[in-house]
Amino acid sequence: MFFTFLFPIMMLSIFAVAFSNSGNVGTSPDGSGGISLAAFYVPGMVAAGMLLSGVQNLAVDIAAEKSDGTLKRLGGTPLPVFSYFMGKIGMVFISATFQVALLLLVAKVVFNVDFPTEAGKWATFAWVFVLGVITSCVLGIALSALPRTGKSATAVVIPIVLLLQFISGVYLDFSQLPSWLQNFASIFPLKWMAQGMRSVFLPEGFQSLEPGGAWNLELMAAVLAGWLVVGLILCRLSFRWIRKDS
Repeated sequence: MFFTFLFPIMMLSIFAVAFSNSGNVGTSPDGSGGISLAAFYVPGMVAAGMLLSGVQNLAVDIAAEKSDGTLKRLGGTPLPVFSYFMGKIGMVFISATFQVALLLLVAKVVFNVDFPTEAGKWATFAWVFVLGVITSCVLGIALSALPRTGKSATAVVIPIVLLLQFISGVYLDFSQLPSWLQNFASIFPLKWMAQGMRSVFLPEGFQSLEPGGAWNLELMAAVLAGWLVVGLILCRLSFRWIRKDS
């Protein structure tokens, strides 16, 4: 409950309040324009919530079910693996939808963040959200094979997720990171999910800060689709109702 619903909201609140005296982001030389820090951080927090709901929650949850024998018992029933996966992905979609709705509500009511009014922006939000959540889910299922026990799952999964958040433009301004770190982060899906959400919630002028000076939504879709395929292959190769070494 904490990491799914409260963690992105808590981080948004911390950054918005702690740096409230820093002024707006992207102001003109005369000091006009720009957006509030809360508005600047909303896209990254939405993307982080998608990653937490899919990768972290499923990796830890399935590792625990494998460790306590739940999957072994399910393996003795007629339940197909596909149905098990669809149930987990459906659970993540519901929780991620409520989580992002709550996050946007807090941003609007508490921090007075303005949201886009164009239908095209919300259409982009919808497909980035769906593709990002599905990709996060399959990667979470694949990552669940890494922890050896349910108790060690959080120690294995959380550092990976936390590192990705820091290098992918969630907590730090991505344009301010060293170029080599930007290139490294571009290998992983979170950077592209955050960039896709920035294209929805940030003014068009902010795309000049992105690598290449554009939102690159086509490339973002290709990278996420590629990770989706990689995740599906890893799930097919690694998923077992019981650990292979049990």
